Amino acid sequence: MAETPLMGQYRKIKSEYQDSILFFRLGDFYEMFFDDAVIASKELGLTLTSRNKEKDYEVPLAGIPYHSVASYIAKLVNKGYKIAICDQVEDPKTAKGIVKREVTRVITPGTIIDTEFLDEKSNNYLMGLKIRDNQGAIAYIDITTGEFKATEIEGEDIVFKLLGEINKVSPKEIIMDEKTYDLFAEEFKKHSALQDIKFTKVLDKKKTEEYLKEYFNVVSLESYGLKDKKNAISIAAIALDYVVDLQKGKELPIEKISYINEHEVMELNITTQRNLDIIDNFRDKSGTGTLLWVMDECMTSMGSRLLKKFIKSPTLNLTEIKNRQNDVKYFIDNVLVREEVREKLKDIYDIERIIGKLVLETENGRDLIALKNSIKKSLEILKILNGHEIFQIDIKVLVEIYNLIEETIIDEPPFSIREGGVIRNGFNSDLDDLRAISKDGKNYILELETTEREKTGIKGLKIKYNKVFGYFIEVTKANSHLVPDYYIRKQTLANAERYIVPDLKEYEEKVLNAKDKIQNLEYYLFKEISGKVKSYRGILQDLAYKISYLDVITDFAHIAIKNSYIQPEVNEGEEIEIIAGRHPVVEKLIPVGKFIKNNIVFDDKREIIILTGPNMSGKSTYMKQTALIIIMAHTGSYVPANYARIGLVDKIFTRVGAADDLVSGQSTFMLEMSEVANIVNNATDKSFIILDEIGRGTSTFDGISIATAITEYIHEKIGAKTIFATHYHELTQLESRLEKAENFRIEVKENEKEIIFLREIVKGGADKSYGIEVARLAGLPKEILDRSKSVLKKLEERREIIEKKVGGEQLLLFCNVNENSEDENNHEENLKGKELTKEQKIVMRVLETTDVDKMTPLEALMKLNELKKILSGS
Repeated sequence: MAETPLMGQYRKIKSEYQDSILFFRLGDFYEMFFDDAVIASKELGLTLTSRNKEKDYEVPLAGIPYHSVASYIAKLVNKGYKIAICDQVEDPKTAKGIVKREVTRVITPGTIIDTEFLDEKSNNYLMGLKIRDNQGAIAYIDITTGEFKATEIEGEDIVFKLLGEINKVSPKEIIMDEKTYDLFAEEFKKHSALQDIKFTKVLDKKKTEEYLKEYFNVVSLESYGLKDKKNAISIAAIALDYVVDLQKGKELPIEKISYINEHEVMELNITTQRNLDIIDNFRDKSGTGTLLWVMDECMTSMGSRLLKKFIKSPTLNLTEIKNRQNDVKYFIDNVLVREEVREKLKDIYDIERIIGKLVLETENGRDLIALKNSIKKSLEILKILNGHEIFQIDIKVLVEIYNLIEETIIDEPPFSIREGGVIRNGFNSDLDDLRAISKDGKNYILELETTEREKTGIKGLKIKYNKVFGYFIEVTKANSHLVPDYYIRKQTLANAERYIVPDLKEYEEKVLNAKDKIQNLEYYLFKEISGKVKSYRGILQDLAYKISYLDVITDFAHIAIKNSYIQPEVNEGEEIEIIAGRHPVVEKLIPVGKFIKNNIVFDDKREIIILTGPNMSGKSTYMKQTALIIIMAHTGSYVPANYARIGLVDKIFTRVGAADDLVSGQSTFMLEMSEVANIVNNATDKSFIILDEIGRGTSTFDGISIATAITEYIHEKIGAKTIFATHYHELTQLESRLEKAENFRIEVKENEKEIIFLREIVKGGADKSYGIEVARLAGLPKEILDRSKSVLKKLEERREIIEKKVGGEQLLLFCNVNENSEDENNHEENLKGKELTKEQKIVMRVLETTDVDKMTPLEALMKLNELKKILSGS
């Protein structure tokens, strides 16, 4: 079976990119063949045809016009496919034989450079991930902005900690070295929050430090904060090499790498991010009803991206927090300045991504005009701020860039830079001449024809054109004796002679090639101009960050005024005091003025709040608002309260509701205990913990026992500020035994007809539940409610009888033994004369050999379950 040279070329290139769909350039189309064509036709709705029908075999074929290829690539990449772009790398007009083709770049979800198909308010990150022992290292790159960061994470439950970092970064693609991929990839993939991320195995890399130093042209990585960060250096080099390889030698907008110290930002693990709805609403996968939704009224896409980073990684740098607060205060105090600046910001384009396009050489005329207009607005902002230190930029260089673009690029250039019409008239004399020729060609011919008639006296002289001779002068034979000597005969006809003259041939060459020459010259000039602009990218990147920061700060001032926020006092102390605090999201979803404000105080006398009250009464709102106010304060934002004083919080942990998407195949109770274990193993005395209904997944007495043990452990061993919401009213007994624990409850107003939840937090524990009232509010039929009340009444009567019989046995779980010695003696009297069963004796022996002081809460739970099984005989 004979194969054409073209298909031979295709097969050779495709053999090197088996894992990619190969877009093969043929003239004005990108073609796909064989299986690639079948996949593309199915995924993109393209017509599937075939090639070589007249031969012995047919080749499946699908094609896309080259000028609209970007949208099709974006669709395939979003579906998880890898795309290899194979371009013609020589001019078909001058090629001898088959046109030379090469793969010029490979596109994966984390390396898309066509920014019009990306979310403008989110970064498009590629992440590298490496795990060795109990240390994880990550590095992430946004190829469209040049951002490149790395960090190392340590801890026993390293996968869980890394899940939080992955969720913060939200990469589109994760690459792992072989060892990490083989050991951990499946564990990450099964997590529902990571379902849309592409995971790729890559080879490990040697001499990684040398590779990074060579790339950045530095003698040491110490200035980037990477000294002695072996794993971070390794994965950073692997990630950078991956991107460089896919771009096939093209320059990247990556000029530095930044190391993030995990101890300099607040830890928000994946459970906390989900439970608090910080960035994404995990219930419907949207951004509505989140903290970001409330806070993001930024005017630029750059500002929105920076704000998202502030919220995802609240800083623990007190100086930075206070500097941001001072900047916010300036714009609160200067209303007119703030509004003028925000009005100007509205017209500033995405400078970060324009720089990326310049470096990656995907820019067009519109990008340069957008940059010019953005520089103009930036200079106007500088004038409004009148030299304020918040916005100091390089005026001289920015004016140079502005003037360069203004003098060279038309105000409304076409989308393509290959078809001309981009460069201003008057910038280049050769280009002006070519345009004049192209535009005025017909007039030139008429003028030349008139001139030659007058010079020769031949009235019937005509200038004509055909494809064989091009332009020529035609003279009838009757007038041939008048033809000048400098006319060159080209053809003799029956009644006429055809001639050419040097001026005509020179013009012909110009006019026929003018269009191609215009396009080529404009492209050359445009690239020369954009190259000059690119040389200032350091200045432009500085401008981009300062615009982003200014946008975020003016946004903070705007929402502070709009939502009646106040400046919190953030310090290095241990206390947290919030007066008349509000939930920033919930208050936006209910009528104005209806939200019930509440106070919270943690100090050296109160570290744990035991919060009781029925469902739907406001416990979760109260707990979450405290966490969100703490996060907002650490971003430098003002907060929803009348007063707030907040000591730096290093980590926020939440255990709220079932987290069935964390690990498949585990019970809700085991998931709950896994999360609690993570909390108690990682929390510090600077942390803030929310625990909601711990122990619900098991029996009541088990639940009470576990909840008690966890509370005691946090109180005695950790010292973290904690709110423990519970339905177990028995836990309120802990207040009398734990020095720094206090009871609070949701205030309830009762009358004969109904119960009203006032959503007000007051001191003291609740002494009863209101489950039936909650059921009424939920809309259960009256018949069910009446039956519930009847059953409840009987159960309460039974409880009174039982309590009289067993006395205070149950309270032994919560009371100091010495304080209840009388009850204990009575209990021992009741047991006298009773023979222990075989199982009870075994349990007693196990208890005698168990050192509970050395057990973690989770180990204690497992031991408790073991003893239960012995007693039940199972």
